[in-house]
Amino acid sequence: MTDLKAELLKVLQGSRAVVLAKLDRLSEYDRRRPATPTGTNLLGLVKHLAGLEYGYLGTSFGRPPIERPSWFRDNPYDEIDMWATPDESSDYIIGVYRRACAHSDRTVAELDLDSPGHVAHWAEGAQETTLGVLLIRMVAETAQHAGHADIIRELTDAQTRNTEPADFWHDRHTTIRAAANHFHPSSRSP
Repeated sequence: MTDLKAELLKVLQGSRAVVLAKLDRLSEYDRRRPATPTGTNLLGLVKHLAGLEYGYLGTSFGRPPIERPSWFRDNPYDEIDMWATPDESSDYIIGVYRRACAHSDRTVAELDLDSPGHVAHWAEGAQETTLGVLLIRMVAETAQHAGHADIIRELTDAQTRNTEPADFWHDRHTTIRAAANHFHPSSRSP
């Protein structure tokens, strides 16, 4: 029988690795620059995930962070966590994330899935939860942001996890563009 806690942790650790891999071989600028109209960027995603790790899989179980990252505020909604300020180096942010993940892993190892937790910033009456619920939430959050990181990295330098040659992707892009063009407003008959 599969150990559910171990499986959830394995999936979470895989998504964490994807997020960090998207920073490899990029300049400080490319790690920080806004890649979407809302400003989404790679280092901001890492900062955000570090806060979630420390919050959901730490503080919620009476296990506060081992450090107070520079972007933490008393109210989690006031944190400067979706972008990197000029005084926050990549090494600093990545280090905080790695330590937050290790802190979370210790929480997961030491508690049962039904261990009670409390998320203070959730709505009144919905603050009580369990490790299992928060571990699922953390898996979902990290996987979602790993997907964002995949797209940002592809937009930055066309790096993907795929091994097909560049001409394969160029040809595929051309085929997909041609299929979409059938529905472009300029291609419709009056």
